[in-house]
Amino acid sequence: MAESFYLRVLENYDMVDDSKYKVVHISEVKALEVKEGGAEKTWVKWLISKDDGAPNFAMRLFEIEPGGRTPLHDHPWEHEVFILDGKCKLVLGDEEKILEAGYAIYIPPNLRHSFINTGERTLRFLCLIPIRKS
Repeated sequence: MAESFYLRVLENYDMVDDSKYKVVHISEVKALEVKEGGAEKTWVKWLISKDDGAPNFAMRLFEIEPGGRTPLHDHPWEHEVFILDGKCKLVLGDEEKILEAGYAIYIPPNLRHSFINTGERTLRFLCLIPIRKS
């Protein structure tokens, strides 16, 4: 039953280039400092992006050192986030949530948000975003 589901998905999926794929270990991807105003002690690794041939989504790994944060910001695209390690306060609009490893989060477009590391070790999370078409 699962096999037929996946075959239907693959039959209806329009790949840009089905011969290109990427397999990479996290240690091979360079961490870039997040320099937007309001960011502190935050690094991002672009694990999968349009440069790899991904037509729809990018996968990023964020690492925020203790006491660090992402800027409080919003934009017209969604995020899907999965916390891998650490603890944080997540600001979502006027609300705050205390979260830790194992939580999955959907952040809709245009909602102001920020991740603040409240733990004693590095906060690590995957963040998937749609690739913006030119």
